[in-house]
Amino acid sequence: MTTVPPPAAPAPEPISAVQAAARRDGVLPPAELVRPGVWTVSVPFRAGFPDATLVYVIEGSDGSLTLIDPGWSDDDALPALREGLREIGRSLDQVTLVAVTHLHVDHLAAAAAVRRATGARVAMHRLEVDALRREAEDGRANDADIATWGIPESLRAGVVDAWGSGRRMGDGQTEEPYADLLLDDGDVLPIAGRTLTTLWTPGHTAGHVCFVDAADGLLFTGDHVLPRINPGIGLGGRTATNPLGDYLASLARLDEYGTYEVCPGHEYRFRDVVTRARTLARHREERSRHVARALDELDAPTLFEVASRVPFSGGIASMSGFLLASALTQTAFHADLIGRLGELRRG
Repeated sequence: MTTVPPPAAPAPEPISAVQAAARRDGVLPPAELVRPGVWTVSVPFRAGFPDATLVYVIEGSDGSLTLIDPGWSDDDALPALREGLREIGRSLDQVTLVAVTHLHVDHLAAAAAVRRATGARVAMHRLEVDALRREAEDGRANDADIATWGIPESLRAGVVDAWGSGRRMGDGQTEEPYADLLLDDGDVLPIAGRTLTTLWTPGHTAGHVCFVDAADGLLFTGDHVLPRINPGIGLGGRTATNPLGDYLASLARLDEYGTYEVCPGHEYRFRDVVTRARTLARHREERSRHVARALDELDAPTLFEVASRVPFSGGIASMSGFLLASALTQTAFHADLIGRLGELRRG
């Protein structure tokens, strides 16, 4: 979900008092009605992760249910999801579609279990499916990159395990076919009596999407825009384009949804996505300035040396494994975006 702290600008005020209270108290938010026929239920991260995924339940005019991001599941029991549906007077048997914003396990992992239990179709952007199929190949390519980053030898194995050939984005929770419906920008989800349109928002991952419900004024943002968290970039496999540039362009696409209620994948619902998106963009611009300053001050530095001068939370010295790998790759995205990637020494 994230590798860096939220920006210093004030977070948007929550719409949902119960979600805000649950975040403050460190408990699972209860099921809640968002609009007639639209609810949010919560699925916790698996043991060791103090967070939850907000799952959105949408009822079609025929009584069928669509789930947006069904959350994390270690088995086929789906206890939290079943309980959340029971709280709103619905059941898993009514689910006919699972729409996934992106491939991360806290959003995707339960999709296969729901499909096995109900026969529901899974919908996901085609680039996410490509990334899952290409995971082993990407991991080997990442190993080669990691060898050039100038990482201290004591940390390299952990980075390879978390980001290179040891990485498992699906964490063993997904299976072929990863999706039954391949989504692209502008596609409408097959929900009876409702129009939810796919908005392609790459950056966090290459095939990340939001879903737009114009009739109800709802914008389901997954991890693209969150109220307090600054989403990590390029966390979905290798891409032909710079994920940071993609993310900034995707943030700009949200300008027309300023009046919508934002339904994110974590934390709480809020309004004014335009202000939040601009805050996130400014944070990235500031980070690019830090990278440029480090390149000005250092002579042929390694990527690790540049990242060591970027003010990540706790600093690079406090990081290892996935957090370190993500911080380093994001530093490289910034160097590339400002046209200075070639100044790095491949250590």
